[in-house]
Amino acid sequence: MGRRILNDALRSIVNAEKRGKATVELKPISNVISSFLKIMKDRGYIKDYQVYDPHRVGRITVELQGRVKDCKALTYRQDIKARDIENYRLRMLPTHQWGYVVITTPDGVLDHEEAIKKNVGGQVLGYFL
Repeated sequence: MGRRILNDALRSIVNAEKRGKATVELKPISNVISSFLKIMKDRGYIKDYQVYDPHRVGRITVELQGRVKDCKALTYRQDIKARDIENYRLRMLPTHQWGYVVITTPDGVLDHEEAIKKNVGGQVLGYFL
């Protein structure tokens, strides 16, 4: 169920980007969505996001930059070892020049570059370009 919520949120972001909108509102929310958006903000794919009322149903307002081309969540569990992350990235991302694979690890939710630096594996949540 959690991955379905993440997938719906990411598809909303992509659809709003294609329509040229400046903001998008995501409902329902989860901590995983917040972590995914934090990585997207750190990498410069979105401007900012605000979480409203996180203890109830809540909502997140995301300010877009027009930089997100594609963003997907894997709805099935995909375990990955630390040594296999780079091969997975090359195999799964449509382009080899840019994009990030997001992985949930014992150290938290990380992108593939941070996971390689920390030498940790985990479960693949999704990717963004």
